[in-house]
Amino acid sequence: MALDHVPLYSPLLEQAMRVAARYHRSQTRKSSDLPYITHPAGMAVLLARAGFTDDAVLAAALLHDTLEDTAYTAEELTAEFPPDVAEYVDVLSEEKVDQAGRKRPWRVRKEDHIAKIATAPLPARAIVLADKLHNLVTMRYDLELGQPIWDRFNAPPEDILWYHRAVVEAAGVGDDSRLRRLAEQCTEVIDSLSSRVT
Repeated sequence: MALDHVPLYSPLLEQAMRVAARYHRSQTRKSSDLPYITHPAGMAVLLARAGFTDDAVLAAALLHDTLEDTAYTAEELTAEFPPDVAEYVDVLSEEKVDQAGRKRPWRVRKEDHIAKIATAPLPARAIVLADKLHNLVTMRYDLELGQPIWDRFNAPPEDILWYHRAVVEAAGVGDDSRLRRLAEQCTEVIDSLSSRVT
């Protein structure tokens, strides 16, 4: 289908934006007063600019933190969205607590998440790269504004940068030029941030 015949309005994206905005409405970005919805919305913009324009991919990007960080449930997601959207969001969600409800150690859950990403379908890997790229560029933006960025995390800068590099290595494999572009831009920003760690 020619792009000029693709409808600009998407009920699926509208639904995803509403769910994300509603469930994230009381949340802000780390150490900021910015509404949290700026993050998934920013990711959707990055994905579209990279060439990932499929509605399911963009909807999953908008919803990617709802299971992990809000009261929205997997059952609600499965009932309200197509199977591919639910699959991508599930792949992108970390398990923050164990079966007993205790918070899992940061490094353990990050390693598990990296392993999960390494076997994920290409659309989910694109979304996780957009997630990391948006986080990274906002960190660099804040740093350039003179704001302290490293004290907003639960791990030292070296571990934060290790995690982002490991995700990029796990997600950025393959021949898809769009995926490679996202991975390359992530690596560029990681290198920039790494040079500024004091």
